Amino acid sequence: MTRDEHVNARDLAIIEKYEAVVTYLYPIIQNCPRRHATLRDRLIGLIFDQVGLLYEAAKSKQASRLYAADANLATLRFWLRFAADPKLKLISYRQHAVALRYLAEAGAMLGQWIKTAKGSGRSGQ
Repeated sequence: MTRDEHVNARDLAIIEKYEAVVTYLYPIIQNCPRRHATLRDRLIGLIFDQVGLLYEAAKSKQASRLYAADANLATLRFWLRFAADPKLKLISYRQHAVALRYLAEAGAMLGQWIKTAKGSGRSGQ
């Protein structure tokens, strides 16, 4: 990862953690059947949008950007759960469980980041 002088390295650690999510999910989602192209494209978009949301949050230092990144993670979890539905079988139960584990790690880091941002926002008032 290249160094960015406007972003704290601690804030970028979550992006490195999230990279495991992308590396794991992208090939799985990319191989979804053509008839599910709309869902496939939506999932891939959410996966890639998350990276931008994390960078925007790191650069802006605004809590609202952190909440947007958190909301995107929740949306991604919803669509993954939908894709793992036994009626669709786009991803297996096991793939869903592994993806959620990766997302939980990144989500926990994001939760700590939000907690820290909220704490520093109060002390400045």
